Amino acid sequence: MKKTLASDNYSGANPEIIEALGRVNVGHQGSYGADDATAGAIAVFKKLLKEDIDVYFTMNGTGANVTALSSVCPSYGAIICSSVAHINVDECGAPEKFGGFKLLTVEKENGKLTPDDITPFLVNLGEQHWSQPKVVSITQATEYGTVYTCEEIKAIADIAHKNNLLLHVDGARISNAAVSLGVSFKEMLVDTGVDFISFGGTKNGLMFGEAVIFLNTKISENYKFVRKQGMQLLSKMRYIAVQFETLFGSDLWKENALHANKMAKKLAEGLGKVPEVVITQEVQANGVFAILPKEVIPAMQEQSPFYVWNEQTNEVRLMCSFDTSEEEINAFIEKLEILTATTA
Repeated sequence: MKKTLASDNYSGANPEIIEALGRVNVGHQGSYGADDATAGAIAVFKKLLKEDIDVYFTMNGTGANVTALSSVCPSYGAIICSSVAHINVDECGAPEKFGGFKLLTVEKENGKLTPDDITPFLVNLGEQHWSQPKVVSITQATEYGTVYTCEEIKAIADIAHKNNLLLHVDGARISNAAVSLGVSFKEMLVDTGVDFISFGGTKNGLMFGEAVIFLNTKISENYKFVRKQGMQLLSKMRYIAVQFETLFGSDLWKENALHANKMAKKLAEGLGKVPEVVITQEVQANGVFAILPKEVIPAMQEQSPFYVWNEQTNEVRLMCSFDTSEEEINAFIEKLEILTATTA
């Protein structure tokens, strides 16, 4: 079966994850998280982050984001985020519909918010005619494949907390960000002041499932009820939990993410040698954004399917996965060189 550069969601599950699922598929275990694998996965996260956290598992990333944000932001509240944030453009209005709150978006060429982007929204606080900002949500790594440094995250956390706002991280590709920075999850999330995070695994080798982790346990009281109401409480929780226990209980998460990032760098290096191609974003995680000649895009999609990110500019998104191979990258670049030379 053809592999693609369309999305890290297209890849299968890592073989070690498949083995882990088989291990818990024997006998009976307690339901709704009352099982050994869930306890084990929570212990793994406490080791990675800190002891005083609350960990919950959900079935998918949108469910993690929506239930997490809805549990802390009232319907009269607002979430500050990038205009390209997944919660704004890729969740079909679920955050607003389910939570009832407002999204306040900022146009960013690289997808990264700064403290200066947040300041304009910190007006009319307490004014009953205005939606009240309650949360800043950032994506790590961003939808453009860029990565916040620990210093940048801390600066955002500081301004948020100074104004009684919470900091949420959409960490669908959190592992790719961590290996890109060369830091631990504790350094990137705990030490910077993040309050809660949607902790991703599906894009890094899991079959399904995400986690919602409250580093600030003072705000987690309502979450279990919102998760149930939001239809994200899986009865056979062990099938999600054992995947996280396996992925983060060893260096498997790091190996997967390092490989995906490495393949993205290799892809970018190859694209950079093709004169007709313009790379539009710094390649920091496992995604490459580039402008290709319009006439070669259909043929290149036949070689390896991918998404056109911006139809007006012919900017495309090329995503690498834990199982992307150097042979695939070489074949993609080779065909692109042939096509661009032919159409020049």
